[in-house]
Amino acid sequence: MTTSTHTPVLQVIDLSLRYQTRQGEVQAVEGVSFELQQGQSLGLVGESGCGKTSVATSLMRLLPENARLTRGQVRLNGTDLLELDDEEMRSYRWRRIAMVFQAAMNSLDPVHRVGQQIIEAIEAHGMETTVSDARERVARLFRMVGLDPQLMDRYPHEFSGGMRQRAVIAMALSCDPDLIIADEPTTALDVIVQDRILRELKLVQQELRMGMIYISHDIGVVAEVTDRIGVMYAGRLVELGDTADVFRSPMHPYTAALMSSFPSVHGERLPLQGLAGEPPNLIDPPSGCPFHPRCQYADEVCRTEFPERSIHEDHWAACWHPLEVTVTGDGSRDGCG
Repeated sequence: MTTSTHTPVLQVIDLSLRYQTRQGEVQAVEGVSFELQQGQSLGLVGESGCGKTSVATSLMRLLPENARLTRGQVRLNGTDLLELDDEEMRSYRWRRIAMVFQAAMNSLDPVHRVGQQIIEAIEAHGMETTVSDARERVARLFRMVGLDPQLMDRYPHEFSGGMRQRAVIAMALSCDPDLIIADEPTTALDVIVQDRILRELKLVQQELRMGMIYISHDIGVVAEVTDRIGVMYAGRLVELGDTADVFRSPMHPYTAALMSSFPSVHGERLPLQGLAGEPPNLIDPPSGCPFHPRCQYADEVCRTEFPERSIHEDHWAACWHPLEVTVTGDGSRDGCG
């Protein structure tokens, strides 16, 4: 994918976050940086507890009381969201940046009609509109996410799980945000419904030219809906590149391990390979590269020093021993250990 020369919709610079717990301070996010262009989609993947959702809630400034942003910038169209006061940030949420939370389909108010809840969201965030215009807007949003507009006046219990999730996505789109964050929005749904919703979400994102961040532990799902992919481990971004490049030729051993743990529908059947060990304790993270206790290539420098970035064009990995990247005769890339 060709990188735009325009100012990115989103710039995350050296973002770091801590949680204070009874056991000690958790280093949830450490030095995360990335950019997102208009109309571009980025997937953040990794095991549970790697910091994906913490990054998302940091961008939205929806952190719990025990969280503390220690440094970094989050620039949305040039404005650093971390420097805004609470009132200013409220004016940005939904209007400029919106989020679809995990299992959000359960967040709809059961005693109010679905369409009316979306209209209230539009009105609450300062969009001047008449009742008839608001209803027409909701009808258009319903059509965009694959819902019949005639369902607007029904209650949440009259919707299936997939329909409720579509309605929540419509609500997130209701104020035309510049950026939408989707945090595992289809986890509770069956795979057929997941696939339909993901395809619809991708079409909507492309039609509206929004930036989108898609968060998932399922690297295969992310491949279907994103232009770029960032792999997180122990609160750090350890690999970032165009989705096709990362899948064709992963540079970080952790990325390769994630891929080998999911079955492929193409080519010959191969046994799945599990990743030994467990993610580190982020109250007391390991020295050096946080992946070194589980990495087959680790040596002394991995155990003592955090790795510098190994860069191949617009694709990089934080690893002392990156998997090799080669370019074939037809211009495609192959990777080898």
